[in-house]
Amino acid sequence: MSSQYTNRKVVLNRRPQGELRDGDLSIVSEPVRELVEGELLLKTLWLSLDPYMRPRMSEIKNYLAPIGIGKVIVGETVSVVVESKTKKFRQGDLVTCFSGWQEYFLANENMENIYNINDQGLPLSIFLGSAGMTGRTAYSGITFIGKPKFGETLVVSAAAGSVGTVVGQLAKAQGCHTVGIAGGAEKCRFLVDEMGFDAAVDYKDDDFANHLKSACPDGIDIYFENVGGDVAKAVAPLLNKGARVPICGYVSAYNSPDLNKAETPMDIFNALPEPPEFRYFQVREWHDQYHEITALLTEKVLNGELKYTETIAYGLEKAEAAFKGLRSGANLGKQLVKVAEER
Repeated sequence: MSSQYTNRKVVLNRRPQGELRDGDLSIVSEPVRELVEGELLLKTLWLSLDPYMRPRMSEIKNYLAPIGIGKVIVGETVSVVVESKTKKFRQGDLVTCFSGWQEYFLANENMENIYNINDQGLPLSIFLGSAGMTGRTAYSGITFIGKPKFGETLVVSAAAGSVGTVVGQLAKAQGCHTVGIAGGAEKCRFLVDEMGFDAAVDYKDDDFANHLKSACPDGIDIYFENVGGDVAKAVAPLLNKGARVPICGYVSAYNSPDLNKAETPMDIFNALPEPPEFRYFQVREWHDQYHEITALLTEKVLNGELKYTETIAYGLEKAEAAFKGLRSGANLGKQLVKVAEER
C-alpha cells in the first residue's frame, strides 16, 4: 500500500569516468509506501553538496563504501517530518540526516545521524554549512590536529569553499596569520575583504609558488589540506619544523580511475627530509562531541564571529549541474540545493 506521496530521487546510473557526464546520473520517481510503527517520513528541504560524493560514485572502496548502481546519491539534508509513527519525532520537527539526493525519505527512529535542529532563528541551510558538518569538519581538524598557537601561520587550500572559509576564520580568531589558497582573483579578494584572511594566493597564477612563499615569510606552521596535487607540492617546502597538517581531503585525485593508486598528500609530505605531523581525518572521529561542537558553532554564527556565504541551486533536478559546478570550483562558500520550501 502506498501513501499520497511520490518520491523523486537521483540515482547512480553508471560509474563516472573522470568528471560526471550526461547519463551517469538519472532522476526516477516512485510512490512512497505507508509508514509502519517506528518510522517517520521526511521531506527534504535543503541538500548539501560535498566533494566526498565523487569518489563514492566510483567502484573503488576507500574509507567509505561505493554507491551501488541504481542507488540514491548520498548526501546530508535538512528535512521536515511530514508523518511520524514514533515517539521520538513529531510532525513538523526539523532534522538533519543523511537521506541523500531525494525529495522524501522513510527513516527509522533508531537510525544513526538523525538530529533535531534548534535553529534559534537562523536560516536552516546553516545547519548543513558553518553550523553543520562543514563547520564541525573545520573545527575538529583545526582544534584536534592543527592545534593553533597565537602568532603561527596557517594556510588552507580550497579556502573559498565551505570548509576553508570556516578554517580561516577560526584560526584568525586564535591569533594566527591566515593565508588562503583559492582559484582566481575574485575568490582571493573575497577571502581578504569578506572573510578576514590576512592574505590569499591564486593557485592558477603562473608564479603561484613564489606568491605563496611571499605570503608566508615565516614559513607555514599549520596547513589544512583539501586539495593535494600541485598545491600540496607548493606548500611542502615551506612547512616549518613541527608543522601540523590536518588532511581533510584531496580533491585533485577524486577523478582518478583508482583512488587507492593516486598520489596523495601523505605521499608528498612523507617524501620530505623532515615530514610534518600529518594525518587524514574524518569528522565522525569526534561524533561524541556532535552536540557540543554544533552548539559552539551556532553561537559563533549568531554573534557574528563566523561569517558565511552560500551558492544555492533551486530544485532537485539542478543538483547534478550544481555538483559539476562544485567540482570545477564555480561555487563560493557552501554549495546547496534548495529542494522544497521550508514551510
